[in-house]
Amino acid sequence: MTFFSRLESRIQAVNSLLCVGLDPHAQDLSELSGEGAKHFCLEIIEETADVAAAYKPNAAFFEALGAEGVAALGEVIAAIPDEIPVILDAKRGDIFSTAQAYAHAVFQTLGADAVTINPYLGRDAVEPFIADPEKGVFMLCKTSNPGAADLQDLEVMGDNPVPLHVHVARLAQTWNTRDNLGLVVGATQPASLARVRAAAPDVWILAPGVGAQGGDLRAALQAGLRSDGLGMLIPVSRGISRADDPRQAALDLREAINAERGAVNARIATGNSQFQIADALLEAGCVKFGTFTLKSGVESPIYIDLRRLAGYPRLLALVAGAYAEILRGLDFDHLAALPYAAMPIATAISLRGNWPMIYPRKESKAYGTKAQVEGVFKSGERAVIIDDLISTGGSKFEGIEKLVTNGLRVKDVVVLIDRSPDGGAELSARGYSLHAVLTLPELLNHYEQMEKISPEKIAETREFLGVELV
Repeated sequence: MTFFSRLESRIQAVNSLLCVGLDPHAQDLSELSGEGAKHFCLEIIEETADVAAAYKPNAAFFEALGAEGVAALGEVIAAIPDEIPVILDAKRGDIFSTAQAYAHAVFQTLGADAVTINPYLGRDAVEPFIADPEKGVFMLCKTSNPGAADLQDLEVMGDNPVPLHVHVARLAQTWNTRDNLGLVVGATQPASLARVRAAAPDVWILAPGVGAQGGDLRAALQAGLRSDGLGMLIPVSRGISRADDPRQAALDLREAINAERGAVNARIATGNSQFQIADALLEAGCVKFGTFTLKSGVESPIYIDLRRLAGYPRLLALVAGAYAEILRGLDFDHLAALPYAAMPIATAISLRGNWPMIYPRKESKAYGTKAQVEGVFKSGERAVIIDDLISTGGSKFEGIEKLVTNGLRVKDVVVLIDRSPDGGAELSARGYSLHAVLTLPELLNHYEQMEKISPEKIAETREFLGVELV
């Protein structure tokens, strides 16, 4: 079982995203010793064990007490029930050979299940920590301290420059091949949380800062939760340990977190996810701004590449859900995916809605059945066209012609992005109805309002779209 599979099992068991911090500050201890630190932590564990999704001991407070403090840390970790994951907050990071030693110390010597690390040295320094899928890692991404912007907000250059912390989030999305790599993003930075979530739709986020650091729980959860109401752990230490009733404080936090999780799920269920998709498309590189040479030879300030969706499973699932909301209002027997960009999209929709899928081939087979349309269907059945976007409608008519030639009836076309200048007027003129999750003007308006793209680039794009089409 991977680390995050185990974490999700624990979350489901106790219905909690609360990660209880174990920070034995000197002023909170009955005696300044390893034994005092251990006693402090064991009391918190006893009060919160049925509420905590995970525990997060902070190594620094134990190490400050010397060898006896390190020994106490090991004893505290050993005392935590086996079913509760332990995340050691140690922020390790060094060259490969040293990272191997750190990983051994954290996972084997101390017995932690996960650790926070610093990714500044790159992939090879991260690899020793993520080598075992059963052990988890949370990489520092956007921290909550005042000086975080000194480095973490610096722009990484490219066709679409992004802050360094967004680049780190994208790396995490790519490196998380073993389902054991997450990110640390401060709950005090909801705007950054939203950018990170869009850049890394799948990863788990450890979001410290609620409570003593002043983070807004609601704003953080709205920005960082995944569409499934998971994907975030909220660590709280002093807000629990220094409360008059630590157990009640933990229960209240769990209730507050779950209330917002319910609100997020309700928003998704009612189909209000278009702009979450818009943000995720931008961060995943499916929508890019810069200077691009199109197939026609024309230079464009915007480029849309929805083939990249296949590399972002949770974003693909979110997109499939948005299509499904539209499709539930239509009459059809089959999804008809237009090759090739729409194939993974239609597959995700098919799995979500249990709708059978067919597709017209780009070229008829010269062997075997010589089929123009692949899949199981009967003449007279209805097919709804599924494609990624529409510009002029040319490819739609080619696909429709093959379907109709094979006895299928077509009335509706559904796309993710309508970038046509006239809302599919040519489709309408031929008797077909166009349905889109998003239009290009809606995307531009959203990016402008949320200040995700500069006003100058938005204006340049609008001017271009008034003249040229891909």
